[in-house]
Amino acid sequence: MPAISMFYGLIIYMYFIDNKMHQLPHIQVKYQENEVIVSIPDGSTLEGSIPSSKMKLLQAWIELHKDELVADWELALAGELPYKIEPLR
Repeated sequence: MPAISMFYGLIIYMYFIDNKMHQLPHIQVKYQENEVIVSIPDGSTLEGSIPSSKMKLLQAWIELHKDELVADWELALAGELPYKIEPLR
């Protein structure tokens, strides 16, 4: 499970060939002891939670990187290593 980005304490992961747990394209995000699974490209929560201030940062990042996230999802489904994505600055 490679981390594709990290910023403000958020670590964003995309699993290889992970279309069995959730059929929608998604990322998994860890913040301290919290974890959330978020759909891409719309940023809606599929499972879990993180503090709302961090969720707002995450959703802003998703909005900025929609196309890259969708491309990474396609790579991950194909069993390939997704590219790193610039963190939110």
